[in-house]
Amino acid sequence: EKEIERKQRSLADAQRSIEETHLRLQGRENALCSELESIAGLTQEEAKAALIERIRSDVQKDAARLTRHIMQQAEDEAEDRCKRLLATTINRLAVPCVAEATVSTVTLPSDEMKGRIIGREGRNIRAFEKATGVTIVIDDTPGAVVVSSFDPVRRHVAKMALGDLLLDGRIHPTRIEEVVQKAQELTAQQIRQYGEDAALRAGVSDLHPALIQLLGRLKFRFSYAQNVLEHSLEVSHLLGMMAAELGLDQAFARRVGLLHDMGKAVSHEMEGTHAVIGHDLALKYGESPEVANGIGCHHGEMEPITIVGSLCGAADAISASRPGARTEAVEEYVKRVRRLESIAGEFPGVENVYALQAGKELRIMVLPDMIDDDGCLNLARDISKRIEGALSYPGQIKVTVIREKRAIHYAS
Repeated sequence: EKEIERKQRSLADAQRSIEETHLRLQGRENALCSELESIAGLTQEEAKAALIERIRSDVQKDAARLTRHIMQQAEDEAEDRCKRLLATTINRLAVPCVAEATVSTVTLPSDEMKGRIIGREGRNIRAFEKATGVTIVIDDTPGAVVVSSFDPVRRHVAKMALGDLLLDGRIHPTRIEEVVQKAQELTAQQIRQYGEDAALRAGVSDLHPALIQLLGRLKFRFSYAQNVLEHSLEVSHLLGMMAAELGLDQAFARRVGLLHDMGKAVSHEMEGTHAVIGHDLALKYGESPEVANGIGCHHGEMEPITIVGSLCGAADAISASRPGARTEAVEEYVKRVRRLESIAGEFPGVENVYALQAGKELRIMVLPDMIDDDGCLNLARDISKRIEGALSYPGQIKVTVIREKRAIHYAS
C-alpha cells in the first residue's frame, strides 16, 4: 500500500508540473501573439481573415485560368469538329444549279405561224397576252417566238398554251381562252406532282396534301435566281447528313430541311416572314412542334428547341452561299415588278394586274360592273400617281386600264 501511495503522489506531482508547464507555455504563446499583433498591426482574427482571403483569391485565379483553358480547348475542338462535319457533308452532296430565266422559247413549225399568232390587226396576240399576263416577243429569230414574264407560273402556262395552239392550228381569241384555261388546270396538277416527287426524293412521308401542294408551288419560286424547291431538297439532304454525323434522327432532319422554306410559297398572301409563316403552316397541317420550330428558327426569328433546328440555319446558309447559286440582279427586278403589280391591285374594282415589257407597262383588267368608262381614266391616273410616289424607276411606266363588257347567251 505504501508503494501505491508513493506512486500516486509521484503521478500527482507530475500532473501538477505538466499543468504548470502548460500554463507557462500558454502565457508565452499569448505574449508572442500580442507581440506579433503589435508588430503586424492586426489582430489574430484579422490576420486569419486576410490569409483566407488571399488563399481564396489565389484559388479563384487558378480556377479562372483553368476554366479559360478548358473553354478554349473546347472551342477549338468544336470548331475542328464543325469543319470536319461541314467538309464531309458538302463533299457528299453534288446537285445541279440552274439559274432563273425570265424568258422561254417556243419553237414554231414554220415562220408562217408568226403571222397566225399575231392575228388580224394583232387581235390574237393581244388576246393571248391578256389571258396569260405575259409578253410575246416576235422578232427575226427563225422558227421561234419568245415568252417573257417575271412570273414563272404565268410563263409556264403561256408556253404550254402556245404549244397546244400551234399543234391544234386553230388560233383565235375564243380558242385562246379555252386553251389557256386548260393549261392553268394542267399546271395545278403538275404543281401537286412536283410536290410529291420532291417528298419522294427527300425520303419524307406522311405529309398533309396541303403541304404537298405548297412544296410543288416552290418549283415556280426563285430566291436570287436559285430555285426554291431545289434549294429545299439540297437543304434536306445536307441536314440529313449532318444529323447522321452527329447521331441524330435523320428522317426528322430531312423533314425539317424539306419544309423549311415552304412559307415562300404563300409569303405574298400572308403577313409575316416566310420562316414564321412556314412555322404556322406546319402546325396548322399537323406537323410536330419540333418540326415547326425547326422551320421557324432557321433565320434566327425563334429560339431553337432542338439541335436540328440550330443546324437548319447552317444548312440553309451553305446551300445559299455556294458560288453561282444565287444572283441578286434578277431578285431585285422581280421584287420591283411584284411591287408594281401589288400597288395597282390595291385599288377597288381591279380584277387582274399584269406587268409587261420588263415592268415598263402595267396592264390592268377591271370589273365592268364596278368601274365605268370614265372611272377607267380616273383609275389610270390614280395608279400612275401612286406609282410615282412609291417607286423609283428610270424612264416611264405605261398604265393601261382595260374594261371589257361581255354578254353571253346560249341558243338551245
